[in-house]
Amino acid sequence: MSELVYLNDVERKEQTVLTVGTFDGVHEGHKVLIGTVVKKAKALGARSVIVTFDPHPRNIINPGSDGIKLLSTLPERCELLADLGIDQMVVIPFDRDFSLLSSEEFVRDVIWKKIGVQEFVLGYDHQFGKDREGSIETVRKLGDELGFSAHVVSRQEVGNKTVSSTSIRNALQKDGDVEQASEFLGRYYILNGTVVHGDKRGKQIGYPTANIQIEMSKKVIPKEGVYAVWARVDDEYHPGMMNIGNRPTFDGTEIKMETHIFSFDEDIYGKEIQVQFVKRIREEKKFNGVDPLMKQLEKDQKKAKEILKTKRPNIAKQTK
Repeated sequence: MSELVYLNDVERKEQTVLTVGTFDGVHEGHKVLIGTVVKKAKALGARSVIVTFDPHPRNIINPGSDGIKLLSTLPERCELLADLGIDQMVVIPFDRDFSLLSSEEFVRDVIWKKIGVQEFVLGYDHQFGKDREGSIETVRKLGDELGFSAHVVSRQEVGNKTVSSTSIRNALQKDGDVEQASEFLGRYYILNGTVVHGDKRGKQIGYPTANIQIEMSKKVIPKEGVYAVWARVDDEYHPGMMNIGNRPTFDGTEIKMETHIFSFDEDIYGKEIQVQFVKRIREEKKFNGVDPLMKQLEKDQKKAKEILKTKRPNIAKQTK
């Protein structure tokens, strides 16, 4: 079980192995770093900690831009870290004042004084602090002074491509390539949200859908189209298919996310739902009336069921 705690509430404990970063998406590259933290903490009998930030630093440092779309919300990150065996995720509220801390001030006054550290694990290209002037050498120098060690994790690649949150965002947003995203993430890409009322057109044509309102406006939404998905409701996983788009057959203008859960007729309005994207079936298109649309939905459902026969959902561990 992983615990989410904010910096002001954290208990200082010297016997701590930690690493620092945004860890957006908690992808395969992150997992190597996190796995090292967990392994070293167990060997030392220490607490394993991920130190992260909310909101994303780039959305504070560059407020004039549209900001960065995120692969994971804060609760999603905590759930994913629990799956990897991390004891605690310490969240630092990131604001303009915090962004002005030098790397030495960050390590000395935040990491060492407030959280405590026995071993600091870093990625090979880790930079931090004001203007990203802090480096591995900064951590090693302060470690020698304050009495903790530093461990550097080397570059990791998947499929001959460097794993990065940017590459995953591009796969999802530009191509709807949720399979490529899954390869980089080591799991299905997820959306969490609340089931809200829609216009009930799906129900009228025999394909009732759960209309999803996501938790965060800056969450990455995959490219418009139809996807085979797993839907988690009340900790149970159900096969289904999801349409992302403006429903051109009905002259829609607003992008909606609608999930048809197979063989499911429960009232779940107001409930939390998680959608796991397994495979993109097709792009969204306009049909010449309801009958052609229904025939296509029947084909989509058959294809989705075939896909999901061999693709099981990712089962999450508990967080607190």
